[in-house]
Amino acid sequence: MEIWLDASTSKASSLAEGASRIWGGNAPDVAEVTIDDYRGQDEARSLIGMVPWVLVRGSDWTMIPLENLVAAASGSGTKLAAAISREIDLNGAAFALQHGVDAVLLPPERGSESLWAAARDLATPTSSGDTEPPSSELSTATVTSVESGGVGERVCVDLIERLSSGEGMAIGSSSGSLCLVHGETLPSEFVPSRPFRVNAGAVHAYALMADGSTKYLSELQSGDEVAVVSQDGSQRMAVIGRLKVERRPFMAVRFQSGTTEGQIMAQQAETVRLVSPRGEPVSVTELRVGDEILVRLESSMRHIGQAVPGEVSER
Repeated sequence: MEIWLDASTSKASSLAEGASRIWGGNAPDVAEVTIDDYRGQDEARSLIGMVPWVLVRGSDWTMIPLENLVAAASGSGTKLAAAISREIDLNGAAFALQHGVDAVLLPPERGSESLWAAARDLATPTSSGDTEPPSSELSTATVTSVESGGVGERVCVDLIERLSSGEGMAIGSSSGSLCLVHGETLPSEFVPSRPFRVNAGAVHAYALMADGSTKYLSELQSGDEVAVVSQDGSQRMAVIGRLKVERRPFMAVRFQSGTTEGQIMAQQAETVRLVSPRGEPVSVTELRVGDEILVRLESSMRHIGQAVPGEVSER
């Protein structure tokens, strides 16, 4: 996605250095259309396939006309640019119908720095179209004890998309030894599946975030981006839609991988599952000493969620 600087109504600013094009108000390869109602949308659609670019402005920015134009422009040879003045509208344009627009036109006025920063993040090209997704190297750990963990506050993390079988979140009492906690994708005899949910554990536990940092479960908020980790170690991002905190009984599961020890406080429920090295979900209520589970190990310590060189002991 390209970033254009709107210099049609005011002078360009230092933000121009991040722009791939300075829009001065007219160009032979661009047709500009203002969409105030359906007539503006129809005008923009009539230009698709006729010109290299269609730039759309909306006095009342709405998604449906933009989605209609993205669909119409697909495979037509015409590219779409959308004028964006608010950061909240940026993702809507960038991901409309998953494809999104080909460029966003941003204002140069003072106060739009955060909008430009967010647009740069979306526009940053990868080194290759075949770039591998992030991964979390997983290790095998052996369960050393399963005990009652008392009663406390349990956090369910509800995402705004569904998880697949084998996917979950990396959770644990120590940031250096996180368990792969499986999503509630499997129905049980007594309750239906909740494929968007990870019953993550106690409020004190660490959760792996999409950017590689960690947060306590108590710190998570709606809109945060967490790492969804698969049984093969592959990783993707998902956004939290809701957090559900309730008092529940816990089980303390302790494990060891090599010389590294760790533990997780998981709700005592059949629907809470860790993952075996074979990729099979295993209910915490069925875990026994000697069973093997998948964990994510890290040797560095953490400061406010960020990995830094050093040693730390958490028990």
